[in-house]
Amino acid sequence: MWLNPEEVLLKNALKLWVTERSNDFFLLQRRRGHGEPTGRFTGLLVGALDTVLDSNARVTPFRILLQVPGSQISWVIASGAAIEEVTKHWDWLVHNLLHSLSVFENKEDVASFVRGKVRGLIAEEVRGRQAAQEEDPQKFREALMKFELHFGLPSSEKLVTYYSCCCWKGRVPRQGFLYLSINHMAFYSFLLGKEVKFVIPWAEVTRLERVSTGLMTDAIRVNTRQRQREFSMFLNLEETFGVIGQLADIALRRLLDSEGLELDRVLQQPARITKRILEEQALREYVLALFRLPRSERLHEVASCSVWTPHARCHTTGTLYTTDSYLCFSSREEGNCILLIPLSEVLSIEKAESTSPLPNPVIVSLRTKKAFQLIELQDRDELVESLNSRLRALQWKQSMFRGKKDGKRKMSSPTPYYTFYYDTGYSDEEEIEEQVLRNTVNSEALMTAFHLNQPGNNGGKNMEQAKERLWEDHFSEFGRGVHMFRTEKIQKLVAMGIPESLRGELWMTLSDASSELESHQGYYTSLVQKSMGQSSLATEEIERDLHRSLPDHPAFQNPTGIAALRRVLTAYAHRNPKIGYCQSMNILASVLLLYAKEEEAFWLLVAVCERMLPDYFNRRVIGAQVDQSVFEELIRERLPELAENVPDLSTLSSVSLSWFLTLFLSVLPFHSAICVVDCFFFHGIKAIFQLGLAVLEANAAQLAACTDDGQALMILTSFLDQVGSEESSRPPSTQLVAAETSSSDSDIPAVRHSNITELINDSYEKFGDLSVRQIERLRCRHRIRVLQAHEDTIKENTLRLVNPDVSISPENLSDVYDLFKTEHFITLYWGDSSSAAAAEAAAWRHSETSRSFIERQYRLDRPQFKSLYGLLSPWPGVQNQHADTLANRTFTLLDQDQDNLVTFREFAGWLDTLYCEELNVKIRLLYRLHIPPALTDSEDDPSLMKSPLLSTNRPLYVNLPSDVEGEVKDYQEQLKQMLQDLVKEKEKDVEKPLPLMNQREFIQFCKTLYSMFHGDLEENDLFQAIATVTSLVLQIGEAGHRAPCSGSEVTEAPAEDTGVEGSEENEWTISFAQILASLLTEQALVNFFEKPADLTVKISEAKEKQYHQRASLLSLQRNR
Repeated sequence: MWLNPEEVLLKNALKLWVTERSNDFFLLQRRRGHGEPTGRFTGLLVGALDTVLDSNARVTPFRILLQVPGSQISWVIASGAAIEEVTKHWDWLVHNLLHSLSVFENKEDVASFVRGKVRGLIAEEVRGRQAAQEEDPQKFREALMKFELHFGLPSSEKLVTYYSCCCWKGRVPRQGFLYLSINHMAFYSFLLGKEVKFVIPWAEVTRLERVSTGLMTDAIRVNTRQRQREFSMFLNLEETFGVIGQLADIALRRLLDSEGLELDRVLQQPARITKRILEEQALREYVLALFRLPRSERLHEVASCSVWTPHARCHTTGTLYTTDSYLCFSSREEGNCILLIPLSEVLSIEKAESTSPLPNPVIVSLRTKKAFQLIELQDRDELVESLNSRLRALQWKQSMFRGKKDGKRKMSSPTPYYTFYYDTGYSDEEEIEEQVLRNTVNSEALMTAFHLNQPGNNGGKNMEQAKERLWEDHFSEFGRGVHMFRTEKIQKLVAMGIPESLRGELWMTLSDASSELESHQGYYTSLVQKSMGQSSLATEEIERDLHRSLPDHPAFQNPTGIAALRRVLTAYAHRNPKIGYCQSMNILASVLLLYAKEEEAFWLLVAVCERMLPDYFNRRVIGAQVDQSVFEELIRERLPELAENVPDLSTLSSVSLSWFLTLFLSVLPFHSAICVVDCFFFHGIKAIFQLGLAVLEANAAQLAACTDDGQALMILTSFLDQVGSEESSRPPSTQLVAAETSSSDSDIPAVRHSNITELINDSYEKFGDLSVRQIERLRCRHRIRVLQAHEDTIKENTLRLVNPDVSISPENLSDVYDLFKTEHFITLYWGDSSSAAAAEAAAWRHSETSRSFIERQYRLDRPQFKSLYGLLSPWPGVQNQHADTLANRTFTLLDQDQDNLVTFREFAGWLDTLYCEELNVKIRLLYRLHIPPALTDSEDDPSLMKSPLLSTNRPLYVNLPSDVEGEVKDYQEQLKQMLQDLVKEKEKDVEKPLPLMNQREFIQFCKTLYSMFHGDLEENDLFQAIATVTSLVLQIGEAGHRAPCSGSEVTEAPAEDTGVEGSEENEWTISFAQILASLLTEQALVNFFEKPADLTVKISEAKEKQYHQRASLLSLQRNR
């Protein structure tokens, strides 16, 4: 164990201890007499001396000393009762610390550094032991107090955990503590009188990786857009790296794509996240991926046990995982033996009598009159009680469902909804037939009526019969149905290709879509009835792609197949509007319909889209892009020679995108691709990764010699086209000729596989050790990169649109965008739940109105805008009381569409006016801030506007009620609105006259001018100048009131710009031109407004102030 460093004299150490190992800085010592032949007498003697001279050493016979060269004083830093315990500490010191100590010039600093490191390790060990017994141990509370003291973040910034480590600055390590919270990672160090601290938001983390370079033997590198940081010397680097990756992934999913990516309900509430929750969540994600369970399943118990496996005639050791609806067992070595038992299939769970050969047995009986025996279960009684409780609840739910179903069946028409309807030809009344087909659900797989024409079909039939016999033998030995044992033997059978007669059944079994179908009887029927005939963006896209789905297959050259495909895709779009319809779903659904009944095909599609390929078919195809990034890393790791010869692997990953999205269906011959789908349903996405690596390895030599991307694409396309199967229609001679023709294009011959079975077996042999746990960890890290890449694209697109309209430099505009986005994030970090939810909803308000996809767009509400206003405005700052009033008016003026939100384009335009425009434009803006709609009758309630300014510079935007999704505004009304907007666009080039300003508004205008000059170097001259201008304007107004001039501005002012309803006749008014002319008479005012303001400096100051200023304001609001 590590010890709090305590001084000992080296002279005493040499007399009482024997040195076993040593180096320049550390000694591993054994107590004299311990382990020696005469250890009995010598041990007693030394024990007595230790009692007198060295009380710390009398218990443990081994210890480690820290020594400083040239000094007689050392420090005990570790001790142990066994040599193995101390050796473990010794190895850690040598591996993590010894190389780093050589950089210290002053050897006294070495002692200080190591002692600090050891104290950190002790604190971490103590905290770990306490955390197992107590939710909030005292040490953690102390760390929380230090976290809040050092970094000044609000109390709502929940600290999750902390670690002792070193942060490297060049070649110099800084020992300190790394604090991990729900939104940030922070580091603090105070060593040798120097303080180092910094905060990194998870939203800025772009990459996480483990590195080992130079003095850092094993470190964590955290990359942001500005810089990178390295942390090392963790007690448990694997754990730390996992927690950092989890927190960054959760934060980015919550902050950057809350609508697109699924996030567990617990993780949607950041205040509830703890280290234990993270560990449970990581295990849950692994279990869901390993057994491909529904995302809604919750993990309950995890227990080590053994299951009786009849095929092996022994008990197989592994782990039992229980969820809401399943019992899952996995052998100790992942994939060797997997068992999945839906609770809906369970009849009873009972305890059997415990014996020495069968300790703590549990019998799980199924409805199919089969039973499974589990033994060596710890806490068996509690486990069985919990399982029976869930089983009883499920059985009660099923009985209630059946009762309702029977009642409905009695009330329904005797005509069954399911009918068998096929017609291989086209009738004369095609329209009538199509209407019938639209509402007729097929009760058989399409393959039973439609077959591809295959020459040499007798050989294919014999092969099918042989496969069927092998599968029947397998069923008799390993079981049939969802709960059959899944072993390496079934892997070999699947690689050969599942026979057509069993394919639909096995797909349903391996994906467990059969359980979903069983528990949702009638669900698909009702979905079809509800969804058919409805029109939406998804249905339009489905209709467009129907005839592109396997166009060469006879099943989809017929109205029957097209109608079935339409029903399945439309029903799924209705079931899951968040996904709706995504390209490539049509190809996948087509193949499912060929081998499964229509309702089964629907549930298979649900399993693939929602469980087996999570986040693949959402709005931005994030899941597929994440797996492309994972695939790149696997290429570097598993195919290093190819990675070395092809530095830019993005080309290969982009080519492989269709492999993942369509499961090779779009690139392989049909019968070969079906074999890949078989493997996918058995092994999930792991099968696609393995096969992709095997394809690249087979073509590595040719790919290494490629000169451009097009050549690489042709090589892979040619190779995949020639991968046949036993059922392939292409004769072997044709394959040989194609191979010879392709190989003539390059001097380096490619390795060719004669059929898909060889390629699949090759992928299992070479890359079969790729585990589900490894894939899930890689996905967690690479999701960070993909989401940040999307953020960079959104930023580039936004800046490209805004940049032509402003004169702000691109660098400053980019920094302003970052401040704008950070303001949005700060509300999500520390705002109350309602404001955070409103801010996130505002960022995603898009496609329902324009019926086209629009990227995420950040917008600010009034409090957020006021915060940025105080940071960036060159006019009155936050210290001025009038600044809040002016900020409110500015927000109201910019919010032209009255949605209480300001876009970045509007914000940048306002900032451009203040920093880059001429004097008259700035005065014009100032003038508009003091007339309606910016100036309201009630400054306390800026939303009360009598005549709001209509928008003339925005595209048509229709606000749909939130509770009526899918309804579209009448096209004639939209067209009418568009014509009105076009007329306004033509008038936009002509500068419209501003309405006149009355007495009340002019008083507010003068008040603003006076407040702007406080603290200015020319304050006295400016006050005198404004007094002169005010006097002049008052004279002009009085004169105009007595003898109204025939100015055109009064009559030409547009009706919507009149700001005062029922204004009194005795009030005088003044025009913008008159105010501008009056201001130009005073040189001091002209100099003030023409004085250039440095936006770069203002941005730099804002970056330093934004976080803590906004944090303190939000803390005050939450405490009220």
